[in-house]
Amino acid sequence: MAAIDTLLVHGVVDGDEHTGSVNVPIYQTSTYRLRGLDTHGPYVYSRVSNPTRSALEALITEMEGGTAGYAFSSGMAAVTAALLLFKAGDKLLVSDNVYGGTVRVLDAVLVRFGLRYERIDTSDLALVRRSITPDVAGIYVETPGNPLLSITDLEGIAHICREHGLLSIVDNTFMTPYLQRPLEMGIDVVLHSATKYLGGHSDLLAGLLVVRSQELAAQMNLIKTNTGGVLDPFDSWLVLRGIKTLALRMDRHQQNAAALAGWLRGHDAVARIYYPGFADFPGHEVQKRQASGFGAVISFVLKEGYDLNAFYANLKLFALATSLGGVESLIAQPSTMTHAALTQKEREDLGIVDRLVRLSVGIEDCDMLRQDLEDAFRASRQAHESAVERRNSPC
Repeated sequence: MAAIDTLLVHGVVDGDEHTGSVNVPIYQTSTYRLRGLDTHGPYVYSRVSNPTRSALEALITEMEGGTAGYAFSSGMAAVTAALLLFKAGDKLLVSDNVYGGTVRVLDAVLVRFGLRYERIDTSDLALVRRSITPDVAGIYVETPGNPLLSITDLEGIAHICREHGLLSIVDNTFMTPYLQRPLEMGIDVVLHSATKYLGGHSDLLAGLLVVRSQELAAQMNLIKTNTGGVLDPFDSWLVLRGIKTLALRMDRHQQNAAALAGWLRGHDAVARIYYPGFADFPGHEVQKRQASGFGAVISFVLKEGYDLNAFYANLKLFALATSLGGVESLIAQPSTMTHAALTQKEREDLGIVDRLVRLSVGIEDCDMLRQDLEDAFRASRQAHESAVERRNSPC
Protein backbone atom coordinates (compact mmCIF):
# COMPACT_ATOMS: atom_id res chain seq x y z
CA MET A 1 0.00 0.00 0.00
CA ALA A 2 1.22 3.49 -0.81
CA ALA A 3 2.08 5.76 2.11
CA ILE A 4 -1.30 6.33 3.73
CA ASP A 5 -1.11 10.15 3.68
CA THR A 6 -0.46 10.18 -0.08
CA LEU A 7 -3.04 7.50 -0.80
CA LEU A 8 -5.72 9.53 1.00
CA VAL A 9 -5.06 12.54 -1.23
CA HIS A 10 -4.64 10.84 -4.60
CA GLY A 11 -6.80 7.77 -4.16
CA VAL A 12 -6.61 4.79 -6.49
CA VAL A 13 -8.46 6.56 -9.28
CA ASP A 14 -6.59 9.89 -9.44
CA GLY A 15 -8.73 12.52 -11.19
CA ASP A 16 -10.11 12.02 -14.69
CA GLU A 17 -7.90 10.95 -17.60
CA HIS A 18 -10.40 12.17 -20.21
CA THR A 19 -10.44 15.83 -19.16
CA GLY A 20 -7.41 16.22 -16.89
CA SER A 21 -9.59 17.04 -13.89
CA VAL A 22 -7.66 16.54 -10.65
CA ASN A 23 -10.86 15.29 -8.99
CA VAL A 24 -12.96 12.25 -9.81
CA PRO A 25 -16.11 13.57 -11.57
CA ILE A 26 -19.62 13.05 -10.24
CA TYR A 27 -21.23 10.68 -12.72
CA GLN A 28 -24.82 11.68 -12.00
CA THR A 29 -26.46 9.05 -14.16
CA SER A 30 -28.66 6.04 -13.60
CA THR A 31 -27.92 4.21 -16.83
CA TYR A 32 -25.33 3.96 -19.63
CA ARG A 33 -25.47 3.67 -23.40
CA LEU A 34 -24.68 0.11 -24.53
CA ARG A 35 -22.42 -0.52 -27.51
CA GLY A 36 -24.69 -3.26 -28.80
CA LEU A 37 -26.97 -6.09 -27.71
CA ASP A 38 -24.05 -8.35 -26.96
CA THR A 39 -21.33 -5.80 -26.15
CA HIS A 40 -21.16 -3.15 -23.47
CA GLY A 41 -18.64 -1.28 -21.37
CA PRO A 42 -17.89 -1.70 -17.66
CA TYR A 43 -21.04 0.21 -16.62
CA VAL A 44 -24.61 -0.75 -17.36
CA TYR A 45 -26.82 0.49 -14.51
CA SER A 46 -25.82 2.54 -11.47
CA ARG A 47 -27.34 0.20 -8.89
CA VAL A 48 -24.77 -2.32 -10.09
CA SER A 49 -21.86 0.12 -10.49
CA ASN A 50 -21.12 3.79 -11.01
CA PRO A 51 -17.71 5.35 -11.81
CA THR A 52 -17.76 7.77 -8.86
CA ARG A 53 -18.79 5.05 -6.42
CA SER A 54 -16.27 2.65 -7.95
CA ALA A 55 -13.47 5.15 -7.27
CA LEU A 56 -14.50 5.31 -3.61
CA GLU A 57 -14.78 1.53 -3.37
CA ALA A 58 -11.32 1.10 -4.86
CA LEU A 59 -9.91 3.61 -2.39
CA ILE A 60 -11.41 2.04 0.74
CA THR A 61 -10.26 -1.39 -0.46
CA GLU A 62 -6.70 -0.12 -0.76
CA MET A 63 -6.90 1.75 2.56
CA GLU A 64 -8.00 -1.38 4.41
CA GLY A 65 -5.79 -3.78 2.46
CA GLY A 66 -8.72 -5.91 1.30
CA THR A 67 -9.89 -7.73 -1.81
CA ALA A 68 -13.03 -5.75 -2.65
CA GLY A 69 -14.94 -2.79 -1.21
CA TYR A 70 -18.56 -1.69 -1.30
CA ALA A 71 -20.23 1.68 -0.68
CA PHE A 72 -23.69 1.79 0.87
CA SER A 73 -26.29 4.48 1.50
CA SER A 74 -25.61 4.61 5.27
CA GLY A 75 -23.55 2.98 7.97
CA MET A 76 -26.54 0.85 8.96
CA ALA A 77 -26.96 -0.29 5.34
CA ALA A 78 -23.36 -1.55 5.49
CA VAL A 79 -24.00 -3.25 8.85
CA THR A 80 -27.13 -4.92 7.47
CA ALA A 81 -25.29 -6.11 4.35
CA ALA A 82 -22.60 -7.68 6.53
CA LEU A 83 -25.20 -9.45 8.65
CA LEU A 84 -26.88 -10.79 5.50
CA LEU A 85 -23.82 -13.00 5.01
CA PHE A 86 -25.43 -15.28 7.61
CA LYS A 87 -28.47 -17.54 7.25
CA ALA A 88 -31.46 -18.58 9.31
CA GLY A 89 -30.42 -20.65 12.31
CA ASP A 90 -26.99 -19.03 12.59
CA LYS A 91 -26.00 -17.43 15.87
CA LEU A 92 -23.66 -14.46 16.27
CA LEU A 93 -21.53 -13.40 19.19
CA VAL A 94 -21.71 -9.60 19.31
CA SER A 95 -19.70 -7.14 21.40
CA ASP A 96 -21.86 -6.01 24.32
CA ASN A 97 -20.44 -2.49 23.99
CA VAL A 98 -21.64 -1.87 20.44
CA TYR A 99 -23.59 0.85 18.63
CA GLY A 100 -27.28 0.73 19.56
CA GLY A 101 -28.37 0.70 15.91
CA THR A 102 -26.62 -2.63 15.41
CA VAL A 103 -28.67 -4.10 18.25
CA ARG A 104 -31.85 -2.56 16.83
CA VAL A 105 -31.45 -4.09 13.37
CA LEU A 106 -30.81 -7.49 14.95
CA ASP A 107 -33.78 -7.22 17.30
CA ALA A 108 -36.28 -5.50 15.03
CA VAL A 109 -35.48 -7.04 11.65
CA LEU A 110 -33.05 -9.92 11.35
CA VAL A 111 -34.26 -11.96 14.31
CA ARG A 112 -37.53 -12.37 12.38
CA PHE A 113 -35.57 -14.20 9.67
CA GLY A 114 -34.06 -16.68 12.10
CA LEU A 115 -30.73 -15.00 12.85
CA ARG A 116 -29.91 -15.19 16.55
CA TYR A 117 -27.27 -13.41 18.59
CA GLU A 118 -25.73 -13.14 22.04
CA ARG A 119 -24.01 -10.01 23.34
CA ILE A 120 -20.81 -10.72 25.27
CA ASP A 121 -17.68 -8.92 26.41
CA THR A 122 -15.44 -9.60 23.40
CA SER A 123 -12.49 -8.00 25.18
CA ASP A 124 -12.42 -11.19 27.29
CA LEU A 125 -11.04 -13.78 24.86
CA ALA A 126 -11.51 -16.60 27.36
CA LEU A 127 -15.21 -15.71 27.57
CA VAL A 128 -15.41 -15.61 23.78
CA ARG A 129 -14.02 -19.13 23.59
CA ARG A 130 -16.44 -20.42 26.25
CA SER A 131 -19.37 -18.83 24.40
CA ILE A 132 -18.80 -20.71 21.14
CA THR A 133 -21.42 -23.38 20.60
CA PRO A 134 -22.10 -25.49 17.48
CA ASP A 135 -24.65 -22.98 16.16
CA VAL A 136 -22.31 -19.97 16.36
CA ALA A 137 -21.38 -18.86 12.83
CA GLY A 138 -19.60 -15.58 13.41
CA ILE A 139 -18.29 -12.91 15.77
CA TYR A 140 -19.17 -9.23 15.36
CA VAL A 141 -16.84 -6.78 17.11
CA GLU A 142 -16.74 -3.03 17.57
CA THR A 143 -13.43 -1.73 18.92
CA PRO A 144 -13.11 0.71 20.53
CA GLY A 145 -16.64 -0.02 21.67
CA ASN A 146 -19.41 2.55 21.69
CA PRO A 147 -19.77 4.35 24.11
CA LEU A 148 -17.46 2.88 26.80
CA LEU A 149 -14.48 2.47 24.44
CA SER A 150 -13.72 -1.12 25.45
CA ILE A 151 -10.85 -2.64 23.45
CA THR A 152 -11.01 -6.06 21.77
CA ASP A 153 -7.88 -7.91 20.67
CA LEU A 154 -8.45 -8.26 16.92
CA GLU A 155 -5.66 -10.76 16.30
CA GLY A 156 -7.08 -12.88 19.12
CA ILE A 157 -10.59 -12.76 17.64
CA ALA A 158 -9.28 -13.60 14.17
CA HIS A 159 -7.36 -16.58 15.58
CA ILE A 160 -10.42 -17.90 17.42
CA CYS A 161 -12.56 -17.54 14.30
CA ARG A 162 -10.04 -19.43 12.16
CA GLU A 163 -9.88 -22.22 14.75
CA HIS A 164 -13.66 -22.67 14.70
CA GLY A 165 -14.43 -21.80 11.07
CA LEU A 166 -16.33 -18.63 11.99
CA LEU A 167 -16.75 -15.39 10.09
CA SER A 168 -15.24 -12.32 11.79
CA ILE A 169 -16.67 -8.82 11.30
CA VAL A 170 -15.28 -5.59 12.76
CA ASP A 171 -16.83 -2.14 12.88
CA ASN A 172 -13.81 0.15 12.41
CA THR A 173 -15.71 3.47 12.47
CA PHE A 174 -14.01 4.99 15.52
CA MET A 175 -10.48 4.27 14.26
CA THR A 176 -10.69 4.53 10.45
CA PRO A 177 -8.02 2.76 8.32
CA TYR A 178 -5.69 5.66 9.07
CA LEU A 179 -5.27 4.28 12.61
CA GLN A 180 -6.33 0.62 12.46
CA ARG A 181 -6.61 -2.01 9.71
CA PRO A 182 -8.41 -5.14 10.98
CA LEU A 183 -8.07 -7.13 7.74
CA GLU A 184 -4.28 -7.09 8.16
CA MET A 185 -4.85 -8.79 11.55
CA GLY A 186 -6.83 -11.62 9.99
CA ILE A 187 -10.39 -10.27 10.25
CA ASP A 188 -12.71 -11.25 7.37
CA VAL A 189 -14.97 -8.19 7.00
CA VAL A 190 -14.45 -4.59 8.08
CA LEU A 191 -17.08 -1.87 7.91
CA HIS A 192 -17.46 1.85 8.56
CA SER A 193 -20.11 4.42 9.04
CA ALA A 194 -18.46 6.79 6.57
CA THR A 195 -20.92 9.39 7.80
CA LYS A 196 -18.43 9.87 10.62
CA TYR A 197 -14.66 10.45 10.26
CA LEU A 198 -14.26 9.38 6.63
CA GLY A 199 -16.76 11.98 5.40
CA GLY A 200 -15.73 14.18 8.28
CA HIS A 201 -18.06 17.16 7.85
CA SER A 202 -21.49 15.99 9.05
CA ASP A 203 -22.98 16.57 5.61
CA LEU A 204 -23.66 13.07 4.26
CA LEU A 205 -24.80 9.52 5.04
CA ALA A 206 -22.63 6.64 3.84
CA GLY A 207 -21.41 3.18 4.79
CA LEU A 208 -18.34 1.32 3.54
CA LEU A 209 -17.49 -2.37 3.74
CA VAL A 210 -14.37 -4.28 2.71
CA VAL A 211 -13.86 -8.06 2.52
CA ARG A 212 -10.68 -10.07 2.78
CA SER A 213 -11.35 -12.94 0.32
CA GLN A 214 -12.64 -13.50 -3.20
CA GLU A 215 -15.32 -15.84 -1.82
CA LEU A 216 -16.72 -13.12 0.42
CA ALA A 217 -16.44 -10.62 -2.44
CA ALA A 218 -18.70 -12.80 -4.59
CA GLN A 219 -21.25 -13.09 -1.78
CA MET A 220 -21.18 -9.39 -0.96
CA ASN A 221 -21.48 -8.38 -4.61
CA LEU A 222 -24.66 -10.47 -4.81
CA ILE A 223 -26.04 -8.88 -1.63
CA LYS A 224 -25.16 -5.34 -2.71
CA THR A 225 -26.52 -5.65 -6.24
CA ASN A 226 -29.79 -7.34 -5.32
CA THR A 227 -30.71 -5.46 -2.14
CA GLY A 228 -29.82 -2.14 -3.74
CA GLY A 229 -28.82 -0.02 -0.74
CA VAL A 230 -25.93 1.56 -2.65
CA LEU A 231 -24.36 4.99 -2.21
CA ASP A 232 -25.37 7.69 -4.71
CA PRO A 233 -22.77 9.43 -6.90
CA PHE A 234 -22.83 12.80 -5.12
CA ASP A 235 -22.33 11.36 -1.63
CA SER A 236 -19.64 9.06 -3.05
CA TRP A 237 -17.87 12.20 -4.26
CA LEU A 238 -18.30 13.89 -0.87
CA VAL A 239 -16.70 10.93 0.92
CA LEU A 240 -13.82 10.96 -1.57
CA ARG A 241 -13.36 14.65 -0.86
CA GLY A 242 -13.51 14.11 2.90
CA ILE A 243 -10.92 11.34 2.82
CA LYS A 244 -8.37 13.68 1.26
CA THR A 245 -8.01 15.46 4.62
CA LEU A 246 -8.49 12.42 6.88
CA ALA A 247 -4.87 12.30 8.08
CA LEU A 248 -4.79 15.98 9.01
CA ARG A 249 -8.17 15.84 10.69
CA MET A 250 -7.50 12.67 12.68
CA ASP A 251 -4.20 14.03 13.94
CA ARG A 252 -5.91 17.19 15.20
CA HIS A 253 -8.92 15.27 16.56
CA GLN A 254 -6.60 13.05 18.58
CA GLN A 255 -4.41 15.91 19.78
CA ASN A 256 -7.45 17.72 21.15
CA ALA A 257 -8.96 14.55 22.63
CA ALA A 258 -5.77 13.64 24.50
CA ALA A 259 -5.51 17.15 25.98
CA LEU A 260 -9.18 17.22 27.03
CA ALA A 261 -9.07 13.71 28.48
CA GLY A 262 -6.10 14.58 30.68
CA TRP A 263 -7.87 17.73 31.91
CA LEU A 264 -11.20 15.97 32.52
CA ARG A 265 -9.57 13.16 34.47
CA GLY A 266 -8.67 15.50 37.29
CA HIS A 267 -11.83 17.61 37.19
CA ASP A 268 -14.10 17.83 40.24
CA ALA A 269 -17.19 17.33 38.05
CA VAL A 270 -16.06 13.98 36.61
CA ALA A 271 -16.76 10.77 38.53
CA ARG A 272 -15.28 8.38 35.95
CA ILE A 273 -13.68 8.73 32.55
CA TYR A 274 -13.27 6.35 29.61
CA TYR A 275 -10.38 7.02 27.21
CA PRO A 276 -8.07 4.32 25.73
CA GLY A 277 -5.10 6.70 25.74
CA PHE A 278 -4.65 6.41 29.50
CA ALA A 279 -1.88 3.95 30.40
CA ASP A 280 -4.08 2.34 33.07
CA PHE A 281 -7.16 2.02 30.84
CA PRO A 282 -8.14 -1.66 30.32
CA GLY A 283 -6.97 -2.66 26.85
CA HIS A 284 -4.51 0.22 26.51
CA GLU A 285 -1.60 -2.07 25.62
CA VAL A 286 -3.75 -4.00 23.12
CA GLN A 287 -4.77 -0.72 21.51
CA LYS A 288 -1.14 0.38 21.24
CA ARG A 289 -0.28 -2.90 19.52
CA GLN A 290 -3.11 -2.99 16.99
CA ALA A 291 -3.63 0.70 16.21
CA SER A 292 -1.51 3.79 15.73
CA GLY A 293 -3.69 6.02 17.90
CA PHE A 294 -6.43 6.18 20.51
CA GLY A 295 -9.14 8.01 18.59
CA ALA A 296 -11.04 11.15 19.53
CA VAL A 297 -14.04 9.93 21.50
CA ILE A 298 -14.13 10.39 25.28
CA SER A 299 -16.88 9.29 27.65
CA PHE A 300 -17.26 10.33 31.26
CA VAL A 301 -19.77 10.17 34.10
CA LEU A 302 -20.92 13.51 35.48
CA LYS A 303 -20.82 13.53 39.26
CA GLU A 304 -23.86 13.83 41.46
CA GLY A 305 -24.10 17.43 42.58
CA TYR A 306 -24.12 18.69 39.00
CA ASP A 307 -27.41 19.26 37.18
CA LEU A 308 -27.33 17.14 34.02
CA ASN A 309 -29.85 19.18 32.03
CA ALA A 310 -28.10 22.44 32.90
CA PHE A 311 -24.77 20.97 31.80
CA TYR A 312 -26.04 20.17 28.30
CA ALA A 313 -28.02 23.43 28.03
CA ASN A 314 -25.03 25.65 28.78
CA LEU A 315 -22.66 24.30 26.14
CA LYS A 316 -21.91 26.63 23.24
CA LEU A 317 -19.28 24.87 21.09
CA PHE A 318 -20.20 21.24 21.82
CA ALA A 319 -23.46 20.58 19.98
CA LEU A 320 -25.90 18.15 21.59
CA ALA A 321 -26.45 15.84 18.62
CA THR A 322 -26.45 12.24 17.51
CA SER A 323 -23.38 11.20 15.48
CA LEU A 324 -19.66 11.80 15.81
CA GLY A 325 -16.52 12.23 13.73
CA GLY A 326 -17.22 15.62 12.20
CA VAL A 327 -14.86 18.57 12.33
CA GLU A 328 -17.15 20.16 14.92
CA SER A 329 -17.31 18.86 18.50
CA LEU A 330 -20.46 16.95 19.42
CA ILE A 331 -21.82 15.71 22.73
CA ALA A 332 -24.39 12.99 23.44
CA GLN A 333 -26.22 11.25 26.25
CA PRO A 334 -25.87 7.59 25.17
CA SER A 335 -28.67 6.29 27.42
CA THR A 336 -31.34 8.34 25.61
CA MET A 337 -29.71 8.80 22.22
CA THR A 338 -27.38 6.17 20.75
CA HIS A 339 -28.39 3.31 23.09
CA ALA A 340 -32.05 4.01 23.79
CA ALA A 341 -32.93 0.66 22.17
CA LEU A 342 -31.46 -1.21 25.14
CA THR A 343 -33.51 -1.74 28.27
CA GLN A 344 -32.61 0.29 31.34
CA LYS A 345 -31.22 -2.82 33.03
CA GLU A 346 -29.11 -3.70 29.98
CA ARG A 347 -27.70 -0.19 29.91
CA GLU A 348 -26.97 -0.11 33.62
CA ASP A 349 -25.36 -3.55 33.54
CA LEU A 350 -22.98 -2.25 30.88
CA GLY A 351 -22.31 1.02 32.67
CA ILE A 352 -24.35 3.20 30.28
CA VAL A 353 -25.94 5.22 33.06
CA ASP A 354 -27.97 8.38 32.51
CA ARG A 355 -25.09 10.54 33.71
CA LEU A 356 -22.72 9.07 31.11
CA VAL A 357 -21.64 11.73 28.61
CA ARG A 358 -19.96 11.00 25.25
CA LEU A 359 -17.77 13.58 23.58
CA SER A 360 -16.78 13.54 19.93
CA VAL A 361 -13.87 15.96 20.04
CA GLY A 362 -13.56 18.17 16.97
CA ILE A 363 -10.72 20.17 15.49
CA GLU A 364 -11.51 23.56 17.07
CA ASP A 365 -9.12 25.44 19.34
CA CYS A 366 -8.59 23.14 22.32
CA ASP A 367 -8.51 25.94 24.91
CA MET A 368 -11.93 27.11 23.72
CA LEU A 369 -13.32 23.58 23.94
CA ARG A 370 -11.96 23.26 27.48
CA GLN A 371 -13.51 26.60 28.45
CA ASP A 372 -16.85 25.57 26.94
CA LEU A 373 -16.93 22.48 29.15
CA GLU A 374 -15.76 24.45 32.19
CA ASP A 375 -18.53 27.00 31.73
CA ALA A 376 -21.11 24.22 31.45
CA PHE A 377 -19.75 22.48 34.56
CA ARG A 378 -19.97 25.74 36.51
CA ALA A 379 -23.54 26.42 35.39
CA SER A 380 -24.46 22.82 36.14
CA ARG A 381 -23.09 23.09 39.69
CA GLN A 382 -24.89 26.37 40.29
CA ALA A 383 -28.18 24.95 39.00
CA HIS A 384 -27.89 21.99 41.36
CA GLU A 385 -27.10 24.22 44.35
CA SER A 386 -30.03 26.50 43.55
CA ALA A 387 -32.36 23.51 43.35
CA VAL A 388 -31.15 22.26 46.73
CA GLU A 389 -31.70 25.71 48.26
CA ARG A 390 -35.27 25.82 46.90
CA ARG A 391 -36.04 22.38 48.29
CA ASN A 392 -34.69 23.34 51.71
CA SER A 393 -36.31 26.76 51.83
CA PRO A 394 -39.11 26.98 54.40
CA CYS A 395 -41.07 29.13 51.94
